[in-house]
Amino acid sequence: MKFWQVLTGFVLAIVVLFYSLSAEAASSSSISRAAGNELSGKDLSGQNLVGEEYTTVSLQDTNFSNADMRGAVFNGSLLQNSNFHGVDFSDGIAYLTSFTDDDLSDGIFTNAMMLRTIFRNVDVTGADFSGAILDRVEIQKLCENASGVNSKTGVSTRASLECK
Repeated sequence: MKFWQVLTGFVLAIVVLFYSLSAEAASSSSISRAAGNELSGKDLSGQNLVGEEYTTVSLQDTNFSNADMRGAVFNGSLLQNSNFHGVDFSDGIAYLTSFTDDDLSDGIFTNAMMLRTIFRNVDVTGADFSGAILDRVEIQKLCENASGVNSKTGVSTRASLECK
């Protein structure tokens, strides 16, 4: 019996060595549930968008207000004139993304990873960024106009950004 186990293991090792399996690495830039500009100008308010992925897309004038976007991913996306009022983006990821002229008021961004993301002319009144990871320069810019308390979490925007 032991002879057959050793022989089987040896044959399996030879097969693996000589017939290597091809593997394709998944690239975050190849993943997207949003193709092209088909979501620009759309009304996605109040929808369940948990875990949705938006990669290298322009989402101008898109309404995400009060949407459940926990764990959603924006990678290399342009979010201009979009509405994120009251959105729950907890545990989400925004990488190499530009929030420009957006309404982030009363949004929940707790534990979100938002590195290499730019915030230009955004309204963060009442937004909760507790535990979120942002670039220090962006935090400083957000603190300039940070005010209010989040209506769901009760956390001050300034406290959640650790403004001085």
